[in-house]
Amino acid sequence: MSIIVFGSINMDLVAQTSRLPKAGETVLGNNFFTVPGGKGANQAVAAAKLGVKTYLIGRVGGDIFGEELLENLRLLEVNIDGVLIDSNINSGTAIITVEEEGENSIIVIPGANGNLDDSDVQRLEPILANATALLLQLEVPLSPIQTVANLAKKAGITVILDPAPAPDRLPDDLYPLIDIITPNETEAARLVGFPINNEEAAEKAAQIFLNWGVKTAIIKLGSKGAFYATKNQSGFIPPFPVKAINTVAAGDAFNGVMAAALDRGLSLVEALNWGAIAGALTTTKMGAQTALPNLEEVTNYLSQFIMNNQ
Repeated sequence: MSIIVFGSINMDLVAQTSRLPKAGETVLGNNFFTVPGGKGANQAVAAAKLGVKTYLIGRVGGDIFGEELLENLRLLEVNIDGVLIDSNINSGTAIITVEEEGENSIIVIPGANGNLDDSDVQRLEPILANATALLLQLEVPLSPIQTVANLAKKAGITVILDPAPAPDRLPDDLYPLIDIITPNETEAARLVGFPINNEEAAEKAAQIFLNWGVKTAIIKLGSKGAFYATKNQSGFIPPFPVKAINTVAAGDAFNGVMAAALDRGLSLVEALNWGAIAGALTTTKMGAQTALPNLEEVTNYLSQFIMNNQ
């Protein structure tokens, strides 16, 4: 079987600094580099590194970044037959500032990602039949996201939405199309309208998503773990300890690896643990796709964690 990702493809421009600047402040940086990113591409690479056949549907621009992004995806064995080169616009870019403790601030310029429309959905339809999951994010326009979510739902494919960057509100008719929603605490707070600052608040937010029609709600709590809820079960996924230096692609690692684990036949809780481990491991390296772990790294960490906690 396979996973389909419909989403953004960016080149990340990363600046490392001792701390994030305040408004109007200039700080000196320690390092600068470019690295392939974009939430859609990151999630596709995360799934592909778990050995799952992964298709990416999206757009890059007709610039040098577009060429680099496509070549990188080829090398990482993501199927890019569904990626269009939009020669009239630049590729998507993200300007990222990372401080020493691993926290970051990000400005995303959509570029070609902002041109995705229902014509891009047509490149996805022929591969729906053999897919187990469709991964979506919000760095591309909402209209084609709703179109493709409808198609996937009708085909009986698991629809996974990472609502990032989160708007103040999503359309009411989108929620019933979502099988799994995976906001972090900031995104969940924006959508439900109250702060998510403890497990009780996460549980309350998850229940709201279920009431809106989502089948499974997962509230990612960063270094504090994650809370999940379905109609029949709920629980807390504990954090996996690592020394974090960069949180840029941790959420994408969680989603991509969780989807890959479900594709491999693992239960929801097992898949959530795999996703949480992948997210934790991603924070130990710089970059986005370069930081994503492979199958061996995830399973080795899990084995070691179990051994140390027996």
